[in-house]
Amino acid sequence: MPPLDLADHIQQLHSLANDFDSLNARVRDVSYTPGTDALRQISPLLLKAQDLTATALVCLSALESSTYTGIAGSRASLECLASVVFASSLAGNDLASALSANPYEGASFPGYPADDAAVRTARHAEAIPKMTGHLADAAHQLNLSATGCHYVATGITRDLAAVRKASTTARPTTGPTLTSAQFDALKSLALGGGRLYESSQRGPGVTHVATDDGTRVSIATFRALAKRGLVDRDTSTSLFRGQKITVTEEGHQALSGPRPQAPAATPAIGASKPAAVQGARR
Repeated sequence: MPPLDLADHIQQLHSLANDFDSLNARVRDVSYTPGTDALRQISPLLLKAQDLTATALVCLSALESSTYTGIAGSRASLECLASVVFASSLAGNDLASALSANPYEGASFPGYPADDAAVRTARHAEAIPKMTGHLADAAHQLNLSATGCHYVATGITRDLAAVRKASTTARPTTGPTLTSAQFDALKSLALGGGRLYESSQRGPGVTHVATDDGTRVSIATFRALAKRGLVDRDTSTSLFRGQKITVTEEGHQALSGPRPQAPAATPAIGASKPAAVQGARR
């Protein structure tokens, strides 16, 4: 699945919600006279509703095909965004219904009398309640669409926060801080590699570490790193041929911090005393 910048997606959803709110206000405040004027006033609203529906559908497709689907709680966000597509489609349908109920001023069939003022007034009076109802329904669906977009954006933010919290809580502890010798050994193994050998010349069971860059790594240091899971070795190979040593992911993470400072050497007793003091006590 392709990566998705969820921060940008959250911002886009909030922006889409504002667009739905803006269109909702336009629909509620639209003023028209039945007939040609109604067509001119309502048509742009219908086109805008269709445009927002298309945008919501693009957002849904992008979110559904992204890595977000692997996050707990993502299904609820996808279902809510699908309901936004549905609600905005209904809003467009309601606006189209208002145009369908609009009384148009075309000429009648031959043989039928032309509409006079009284007939036109009656047709308008009959159409206005129907058109008003359709516009009210459209405004309601647009309000639901805006609310849904804000809900999805909030849900994604909440899901990401939960993932970050779980990652922090579940992060394994690496134990005590590395010593400077362990850090240097780990760095050498990460950059150049090394092998663990058992040499017959040193006696049976005696192992040593050989690094490619020549860094000296004691067997005690290697065992300390291995015990903490910072290094691993290829046990499928004989120790006499040399088992390749690799640095684990935890080991690379341990190298991301600064190099520990070597402990200061403890001075010999009396060495720090001024010579004059030492001479005075003779």
